[in-house]
Amino acid sequence: MFSKSKINEPGPKAPETAKAPMPAPETTSRAPAPEFKPSAPKPKPPASVLSSDLHIVGNLKTTGDIQIEGTVEGDIRAHLLTVGESATVKGEVMADDVVINGRIVGRVRGLKVRLSSTARVEGDIIHKTIAIESGAHFEGSVQRADDPLSKTGKMPLPPLGKPATPEDQA
Repeated sequence: MFSKSKINEPGPKAPETAKAPMPAPETTSRAPAPEFKPSAPKPKPPASVLSSDLHIVGNLKTTGDIQIEGTVEGDIRAHLLTVGESATVKGEVMADDVVINGRIVGRVRGLKVRLSSTARVEGDIIHKTIAIESGAHFEGSVQRADDPLSKTGKMPLPPLGKPATPEDQA
């Protein structure tokens, strides 16, 4: 089953002088070749979290992700926006993905918009895809658009609290 290696067995050895000569080191100088390191994708930074005791008055804009647990009075632009259950946003929201667990008073624009069962939205939603869970509270209009993030649309939406009139569509 197992066999003993013959490398360490005693026996006649070749004389030390019979070894093959070592090649002479190169005399030409070479710059060391750059070492190839595969580039791993940079890890995505975690979402910026606005804690529940934080109250912001002003606009927020990022290409990253935001999770809001506090209160924001202003417009928000982000890649992924998550509105926590205890959060309130008063202003326009625009993001690729919008997940609403809390309250938004204002227009929502997103490629994907999701209202969870605890969501409270008072305003219009412009979306490419939308999901509204049972129990969500929503007052406003819903409009599907191929590019909801662009301000140009088929029909301009009236300001909150004002019904649409024929003059708004001109």
